[in-house]
Amino acid sequence: MKKIALLGSTGSIGVNALNVIRANPEKYRAVALAAGKNIELLLHQIEDFRPMAVAVLDETLALELKKRSGRDRKFEIFYGTRGLVHLGTLNEVDTVISAITGAAGLLPTYEAIKAGKQIALANKETMVMAGPLVLSEAEKHNVSILPIDSEHSAILQSLMGHPKEDIKRVILTASGGPFKDLSLEEMGKVTPAQALNHPNWSMGSKITIDSATMMNKGLEAIEARWLFDVDMEQISILIHPQSVIHSMVEYRDGSVVAQLGTPDMKVPISYALSYPRHFETGVSSLRLDEIGKLTFEKPDINKFKCLDLALKAAEKGGSMPAVLNGANEIAVASFLEGKIGFLDIPNLIENVMEAHRPHPIDSIETVMEADTWARDTALTMLNAKRT
Repeated sequence: MKKIALLGSTGSIGVNALNVIRANPEKYRAVALAAGKNIELLLHQIEDFRPMAVAVLDETLALELKKRSGRDRKFEIFYGTRGLVHLGTLNEVDTVISAITGAAGLLPTYEAIKAGKQIALANKETMVMAGPLVLSEAEKHNVSILPIDSEHSAILQSLMGHPKEDIKRVILTASGGPFKDLSLEEMGKVTPAQALNHPNWSMGSKITIDSATMMNKGLEAIEARWLFDVDMEQISILIHPQSVIHSMVEYRDGSVVAQLGTPDMKVPISYALSYPRHFETGVSSLRLDEIGKLTFEKPDINKFKCLDLALKAAEKGGSMPAVLNGANEIAVASFLEGKIGFLDIPNLIENVMEAHRPHPIDSIETVMEADTWARDTALTMLNAKRT
């Protein structure tokens, strides 16, 4: 039985992960749960899964959880980054599902790897910001990092049984989000409510906005570069609105191997936990006869500037991907708060990147310093614009 610490239990990935765990009680046990602010849902999860430890965002929420769970509670309560690290490194845990959104997931995931825990990774920022450092530690501690993103899960499956030296390119597919057919002028008028209405997937707000700007696909390209040890030149991106082919690998002989399936996150979550087995998930069978047509097109990087910026950050390397990510998190939050427009997101990120002098990353501390610098610079630029 795998004993799991789920970091990000109340988010969309976390909820789906718990559905997978609930359906396989003989295979998995949720030993620890970490949430953000959603105490209500966390309390229900605690009642269902009886973890030995939980963590929340801050001390105030920890005190509220302590009060609401009563004196007879049978679990310990932690909070903040230290709380996340504690849960991910518990002796009783052998597998960590890293499903926290954003840079906040990097340090807990990194420390879990150093503690020898196997990783089911949904937090792409871990690899975007610190790919070489993370892989070095994983190799040192004999840790497997198995992806939960549907695209990277598809690539992993498409690589099975094929020598790495035969890979010609990895092809990431993208839904294109809700705005692929809009003009730039129309995109300039997009509201947060419109951007949060993804056509195929039910996701958290931050990743949904990243999908709408196509930043998500740029981050996934950087993640794929490290997860599968390929050059950025070997990674292609195709818009595939039906989200049926989750990604593909082309080989030197012209063969293309793809993974197809109904768009449901329980499938890649289950595979990351059961690898290399494919256990029952309850997801409906793919009916290609009902879908009828699968289409593909190249992304327009003039419209989706965030994708272009991500690829440029990967080309620069060093600290630049961490700066890209930090600036993007500030830009997305500002858009969701109504402080900037949709097309201001890439403009802010680009300005922060232009102000940065990339440098090598030789420690997690160096990465986090670059992240902090990017956030501070983005906020300074936003404040200067408003005054």
